[in-house]
Amino acid sequence: MENRWSKINSVLQTLLRDRSGQDLIEYALMAAFLTIAVGALFPTNIAPNISAVFSKVSTMLSQAS
Repeated sequence: MENRWSKINSVLQTLLRDRSGQDLIEYALMAAFLTIAVGALFPTNIAPNISAVFSKVSTMLSQAS
């Protein structure tokens, strides 16, 4: 039983130190910020397109997980 907890602890420590997805999240946040900024500057023409892009991204993320 103690060996099992040791393995679980080891896996959790490895996951906590893993930073491989950090860059992707930062780029996604930057893209979202830029999209919102552009949408604020041109709300009448671009707002529907931004909504469509976010809907497509949301669909793709839900299908990936």
